[in-house]
Amino acid sequence: MAGTQDFELDDNYAEDDSTYEDTSAKVSAKESLEKRRLIDDLLAQRKLERELKELDSDFDDDFDDDFDDE
Repeated sequence: MAGTQDFELDDNYAEDDSTYEDTSAKVSAKESLEKRRLIDDLLAQRKLERELKELDSDFDDDFDDDFDDE
Protein backbone atom coordinates (compact mmCIF):
# COMPACT_ATOMS: atom_id res chain seq x y z
CA MET A 1 0.00 0.00 0.00
CA ALA A 2 1.42 3.27 -1.04
CA GLY A 3 1.32 6.16 1.42
CA THR A 4 0.66 4.20 4.59
CA GLN A 5 2.60 5.17 7.67
CA ASP A 6 3.04 3.34 10.91
CA PHE A 7 2.52 5.44 14.03
CA GLU A 8 3.85 4.47 17.37
CA LEU A 9 1.89 5.46 20.46
CA ASP A 10 3.75 6.76 23.44
CA ASP A 11 2.89 4.63 26.46
CA ASN A 12 4.66 7.05 28.80
CA TYR A 13 2.08 9.82 28.58
CA ALA A 14 1.51 9.65 32.36
CA GLU A 15 5.11 10.70 32.94
CA ASP A 16 4.61 13.68 30.66
CA ASP A 17 1.57 14.71 32.71
CA SER A 18 3.55 14.63 35.95
CA THR A 19 6.21 16.84 34.39
CA TYR A 20 3.49 19.26 33.35
CA GLU A 21 2.02 19.20 36.86
CA ASP A 22 5.45 19.86 38.39
CA THR A 23 6.00 22.75 36.02
CA SER A 24 2.57 24.23 36.63
CA ALA A 25 3.06 23.87 40.39
CA LYS A 26 6.33 25.78 40.14
CA VAL A 27 4.68 28.48 38.05
CA SER A 28 1.78 28.66 40.50
CA ALA A 29 4.16 28.98 43.45
CA LYS A 30 6.10 31.69 41.63
CA GLU A 31 2.89 33.58 40.81
CA SER A 32 1.76 33.30 44.43
CA LEU A 33 5.08 34.65 45.63
CA GLU A 34 4.92 37.53 43.16
CA LYS A 35 1.37 38.38 44.29
CA ARG A 36 2.43 38.25 47.94
CA ARG A 37 5.37 40.57 47.26
CA LEU A 38 3.07 42.96 45.41
CA ILE A 39 0.63 43.00 48.32
CA ASP A 40 3.50 43.56 50.78
CA ASP A 41 4.78 46.45 48.66
CA LEU A 42 1.33 48.05 48.50
CA LEU A 43 0.87 47.73 52.26
CA ALA A 44 4.30 49.24 52.89
CA GLN A 45 3.48 52.10 50.53
CA ARG A 46 0.20 52.82 52.31
CA LYS A 47 1.96 52.76 55.67
CA LEU A 48 4.57 55.23 54.45
CA GLU A 49 1.89 57.49 52.98
CA ARG A 50 0.03 57.45 56.30
CA GLU A 51 3.21 58.28 58.22
CA LEU A 52 3.99 61.09 55.79
CA LYS A 53 0.49 62.51 56.20
CA GLU A 54 0.90 62.41 59.99
CA LEU A 55 4.25 64.13 59.78
CA ASP A 56 2.82 66.80 57.48
CA SER A 57 -0.04 67.47 59.85
CA ASP A 58 2.35 67.62 62.83
CA PHE A 59 4.57 70.01 60.90
CA ASP A 60 1.59 72.18 59.95
CA ASP A 61 0.43 72.28 63.60
CA ASP A 62 3.92 73.29 64.77
CA PHE A 63 4.17 75.89 62.00
CA ASP A 64 0.80 77.38 62.98
CA ASP A 65 1.83 77.45 66.64
CA ASP A 66 4.97 79.42 65.76
CA PHE A 67 2.90 82.16 64.11
CA ASP A 68 0.39 82.25 66.95
CA ASP A 69 3.19 83.11 69.40
CA GLU A 70 4.11 86.29 67.53
